[in-house]
Order: sequence, then C-alpha cells, then structure tokens
Amino acid sequence: MTTPSEQMIDLLAGQPVVPVLLVRRLEDAIPLARALARGGLPAIEVTLRTPVALDAIRLVSQEVPEAIVGAGTILSARDYGRAADAGSRFIVSPGTTPQLLAEARLGGLPFLPGAATPSEIMALQEEGYTAAKFFPAEQSGGAPYLKALASPLAQMRFCPTGGITPKNAESYLSLPNVICIGGSWVAPDALVGDGRWDEIEALAREASKLRRK
Repeated sequence: MTTPSEQMIDLLAGQPVVPVLLVRRLEDAIPLARALARGGLPAIEVTLRTPVALDAIRLVSQEVPEAIVGAGTILSARDYGRAADAGSRFIVSPGTTPQLLAEARLGGLPFLPGAATPSEIMALQEEGYTAAKFFPAEQSGGAPYLKALASPLAQMRFCPTGGITPKNAESYLSLPNVICIGGSWVAPDALVGDGRWDEIEALAREASKLRRK
C-alpha cells in the first residue's frame, strides 16, 4: 500500500506546474477548473484563503471530473478535515505541525507538507515523507538554495511555490530534487475576474509544456 507521500509524488509527477488558485467568487470555480484541465493542468490547488474556498472545492470535485482538486493553505487538523469533507483529492500545507501530521496519518489523502530548513526536512523524513512543499520559494533562497540541499538531503523532492514565474520556472525545474512547481501566474486575478477562460487555458497549455531536465 502506498503512503500519502508516495501518492503525492505520483500526482505531482503528472504535470510540471500545479496551479495555486485564489477563488474569490464561487461562480468562477467550475469554468476556471475546466479551463486549466483543458490546458493540460488537471491537478489544481485551491487555497483556503477566501470564504468560498471550501465550497469551490466541493463544486469542482462534483462537477469537473477531469480536474484533480486539492486544498492548499491547510494550517491545522481542522482545516484538513474540512477540506477532506469538501472533496479534496490532496492536501498541501505551507508548513508542518505535529497535529497536522497526525491528522494526515489518519486521513490518508496524498499530502504535501511544507518545509524550508534542513531541520524541518529531516523531521519530515523521519515521518516517512519523501516530498515537501518549499515555501516561500524565492524569499527562502530560491533555486540556488534547493540546489544546495540536493546532495545532503537527496531523498527529499520538492514542489517549490512562492514568487515563481515563467521567467524563473526553468531554474527550478532543472534541479534534480524538484518534482514540479506551484504557480499562480496561470490564473491571474484580472483574467479570472473578467472570465477570460480561453486566455487562462492558453496560459495553462504553455505552462504544461515546461519540462523537467
């Protein structure tokens, strides 16, 4: 039986970029998820940063079968439970706490815990994790920092998120310990607000063509 970490790696390996989404209006959730899936990015992270986030996850899980919707900005065991109940297929947290790790063991969903220092990474490895979110990526040292971790912490793979754009995406994807990147640029607020789904689909298609090296 695969672990939540192994399940997460399988999911992340399917696309180079995971869209990190801030859904402000519930009516945007379905067309946004459909546009991203059509563009080749079916796995999406809806962050719990707006009042409608959980309802957005619920709608997408029910109405957009081609999408793999997960929940981000999970800060507590309670958040984990609410996201799971809403239909989240995977869970992402910016950091890690003992309570959240305990909930993840019980919940069984693919889980990407956050880590930014060697000590945090080593603690996750002791819990059996082989993949982590590196956040905030650019502010925490960026691609050079992750490159420096590749040798001493070779068993851990990362999904860096935070400050990543098309201009620096390949500097991360070229690293041996990066499995994919998280990015919000594929669904800018202005395009979502105006319902420009074709343009978002085009951005997703372009991002889906980025390649790991």
